[in-house]
Amino acid sequence: MELTSPGVRYLSAIRSALDDIDEATRKLQASPNAGAVNICVAPAFLTHWLVPRVISFQQQYPDVELRLTASVNQIDLRYSDMDMAIFYGDGNWPGIQSHFLREVKISPLCSPKLLHDLKPINSAEDLLQYPLIHISKRDKEWKNLLTNNGVKRVDTRKSMTFSSTSLAMGAAMEGLGIALADPDLAQRELEYGQLVKPLDIYLDTKRSFYLAYQEGIPLTKSMEAFRDWILEEMKKENTNP
Repeated sequence: MELTSPGVRYLSAIRSALDDIDEATRKLQASPNAGAVNICVAPAFLTHWLVPRVISFQQQYPDVELRLTASVNQIDLRYSDMDMAIFYGDGNWPGIQSHFLREVKISPLCSPKLLHDLKPINSAEDLLQYPLIHISKRDKEWKNLLTNNGVKRVDTRKSMTFSSTSLAMGAAMEGLGIALADPDLAQRELEYGQLVKPLDIYLDTKRSFYLAYQEGIPLTKSMEAFRDWILEEMKKENTNP
């Protein structure tokens, strides 16, 4: 069997509509609860920024269920059951609608119990007296920070590596070394004295956090609620640092 000429023309005209129906059906099957939003979040952002503020969202939108998943990898939203994501990067992803949340500038952080009176940290070079904690896919950050602050010979052999910022910060809190992280994301740990900044220097990563979802898709009311809430929260923080 084969289509007649009118059938071929008809199929060409409705193909995009059929594709939209197929995608909408797949989304509905993956997330049958229209009041829920599946969101994939970078672990450090999830643990240190989003989770402490979830109660604010729940108070404003008690009928919306947030289903939060942590992932260090950037998922493909076209083939995932995730509705939205918070990505770390430059904001340029094909087929993705992205909303800027906040830029990321990192600084050395460590447990106060790590620091030794006989090894004071008064300059960037002094950081090399201690173990340096790296993040596997961002292994140039320590070298860039030290080089930018006048260290000519960078030796990071005395170090360890973790897969995410959250794990690196956890290791730093245990006194295993000095990690690089965004002090704003570590605000609670700094306030509680679990972490300190041994030196007031920063590295601009040239990357930021973005709220992301598929370009051109209709947002559910729950997705709109989360988008509007998180953008408003970020606006408040930028207005009142």
